Amino acid sequence: MENFYKRKKDILSKKDKSSIGKWDKRIVKLCNKINSLENYYTTSSCSGRIILIVDQEKKAENLFVFVSHEKINFKKLKEELNKAIFLNKDIKFKLESFILHINSKTLEDARKILEIGKKSGFKKIGIIGLRNGFTIEIQGSEKIDFPIIQNKKILVDDNFLKIIVKDANKKLGNNWKKIKKLEKLFFTE
Repeated sequence: MENFYKRKKDILSKKDKSSIGKWDKRIVKLCNKINSLENYYTTSSCSGRIILIVDQEKKAENLFVFVSHEKINFKKLKEELNKAIFLNKDIKFKLESFILHINSKTLEDARKILEIGKKSGFKKIGIIGLRNGFTIEIQGSEKIDFPIIQNKKILVDDNFLKIIVKDANKKLGNNWKKIKKLEKLFFTE
């Protein structure tokens, strides 16, 4: 099991490869707590985000047109859409939910994380990898995903955009409540 601690040290010392280059602020406390525990470490995380992204099948660099880990307003979305039109690309609007990957030393440690995740209200939770210890994924279920720009045209009217902003912000808020509950359970378990 010495390999587990070596991997933990290696992972936690590496530069963050996320698009923002650091943890988003709503998840820092939780990740720090998990990483302070002897038999666990985080490998990736996101507290949830609203994005405009180039619509294509394959993952690639520079697909993000706009990213916010905070709530947005109609004016900001409209401004970003008006800029995105000039990219001459099809664009999708997405609300992506919270996601967290945790490696644990043992199966029993992984089971503890599964229980904490369930108690926090997350429905999408499971062990997804066994190669380097046990990788647990906890994921929120809040999601929005639809095409918003095609052929240099915004596909929906302003009234629909206002509804989407309200819905996306509500879902982000629900997401953050579950993260807080998860965080609280990690500090009490």
